[in-house]
Amino acid sequence: MAEISRTFAVRAPLPVVLDYLADWGNSREWDPGTISCVQIGDGPVEVGTEWRNVLRLLGRRVTVVFRREPAREGRFVFSGRNRGATSTDTITCAGLDDGRTSITYHSQVRFHRTAKLFGPLLVREFERIGDRLVPQLTTALEKRA
Repeated sequence: MAEISRTFAVRAPLPVVLDYLADWGNSREWDPGTISCVQIGDGPVEVGTEWRNVLRLLGRRVTVVFRREPAREGRFVFSGRNRGATSTDTITCAGLDDGRTSITYHSQVRFHRTAKLFGPLLVREFERIGDRLVPQLTTALEKRA
């Protein structure tokens, strides 16, 4: 299993942050591993919406279908699945007194089948992605503020 967690603040108001992060399709702008992310089907982005996300991991292209799950206000949960792994990405947001927004991004990936053999390599790769995610997500959000 790989797990990363990052907490940071952005110079963007809470409503802007929530609106942007509600759509996993935006991950192509801020997730360092994402090559493309396209909503499956038409309609509004809401609980149950799914996206086909193509990622680059250890030099390989991997497709994961993500789904927006129910969550409480100020929090988004996206579950991703493919043959090799199941992931849960939880993003929790809170407004700060100075107009910025605090974000906690937590990702947990459980490996299946032969992907378990690459677990140690994947854990290091997810740590590197987590380190690059913070500045990329900060930039994407602050451009919208």
